[in-house]
Amino acid sequence: MMGCSLPFQIHAAAAAGITCTPRSALFSLAPRCLFLLNPSTTGSGRKQSSPHHHECGTTSGVSELSSPELVAMEYADLKLSEKVGQVGHVRIRQHVNPLSSSFSVPAQVPNWNEVFRDSTLPLMVDIGSGSGRFLIWLAKRIPDSKNYLGFEIRKKLVKRAQLWVKELSLNNIYFMFANATASFEQVLSTYPGPLVLVSILCPDPHFKKRHHKRRVVQKPLVDSILKNLSAGGQVFIQSDVFEVALDMRNQFESHNDMLEHIDVIDPSVICDDQGWLLSNPMGIRTEREIHAESEGAKIYRRLYQKRM
Repeated sequence: MMGCSLPFQIHAAAAAGITCTPRSALFSLAPRCLFLLNPSTTGSGRKQSSPHHHECGTTSGVSELSSPELVAMEYADLKLSEKVGQVGHVRIRQHVNPLSSSFSVPAQVPNWNEVFRDSTLPLMVDIGSGSGRFLIWLAKRIPDSKNYLGFEIRKKLVKRAQLWVKELSLNNIYFMFANATASFEQVLSTYPGPLVLVSILCPDPHFKKRHHKRRVVQKPLVDSILKNLSAGGQVFIQSDVFEVALDMRNQFESHNDMLEHIDVIDPSVICDDQGWLLSNPMGIRTEREIHAESEGAKIYRRLYQKRM
């Protein structure tokens, strides 16, 4: 296990012109560290408030607000609520079988120069991007230094997320209707810039034993992630289901010759005695994370870095 020293983080980020505080983090390719961002402002410098943010790793009880209300508060800065009417409310299936024949064919590789303003920028990939709010928030906050790619197998969510991207005039983010297991290698092997972060956050748990093979984190995907991840690049996983988190952990830690477990990011983002991060280093929670914590659940998080 390893940690990142805060002085190095501040020094590296300052050299890059990024204002830092020891609270929330956005990942970069800087060796053995994370670039930290000021959680109180957005990329435009406006204040952002998240009064109902709970520390992960705690069970603070059931929130009095509903999950949609908490999500709306967390993502208020995006101002997506007034755009939902333009895009349309989306009804989706909660669980989709990724092994169905319709998802077995790799997705078409995008024209990177068409989907991104600068296709050579470092790339973050979110596997199972859901509604897309989490990735859109990151892309809007830091628009000029990274690109963001979301894989999602529910087509209606991809369509709505892309409409949101267009409404917000973002040119550093793209959502693909694709099964990451079938498409990751074909798509990412063509990306012109470095792959610096892959996140897999609260994937479908597929509880039944006979459905475990449907879980997204399987050996072929892990192998492809590690093959395409740049040296110093990072993998961030989390789930509110301990069994799923343990399964993902075991899959990635079977490659400990290539990956190091990061157990300390800075004094405010550390692990418990089992190696699970006690808070989210990304600066904002996913929608599933918000829902789980509002019901008093614990979130199990782990961060890895590819050896240099």
